[in-house]
Amino acid sequence: MAFRNSFFLVFFFAAFAILSNINGGLAARQLLQTTTPPNFPKLPPLPIIPNFLKPTTTLPPLPSIPTTLPQPYQLPKSTLPSLPSLPSIPTTLPKLSLPPLPTTSLSNIPSIPTIPTTIPSIPFLSPPPSKTSP
Repeated sequence: MAFRNSFFLVFFFAAFAILSNINGGLAARQLLQTTTPPNFPKLPPLPIIPNFLKPTTTLPPLPSIPTTLPQPYQLPKSTLPSLPSLPSIPTTLPKLSLPPLPTTSLSNIPSIPTIPTTIPSIPFLSPPPSKTSP
């Protein structure tokens, strides 16, 4: 499988290299500069086919297409019972109440440190103070 793919790839590159080196412009220019048409050999004439005798027998006429097509046999229609109805889905959710947590259990939770929202200024990266404002 890999050999076949590499063979096609090498063939493609070789064909591309050959075709890319052909200078079609020079060949076309040389053909346009010729003044006399090329001297091609004459082809022999086509052979004449003899006329065959036409048959004297006549063919029978084609059958006519009937205007009404035969209808397939139809079974008597039966009545299907109606489908059962789907059970109704409640549209409101039941209220769920949780018991309150005891206050003693909340004191065991460690406090989460707050994240600072201001970025500290670095003197080297901050702009110089304004001279116009006090």
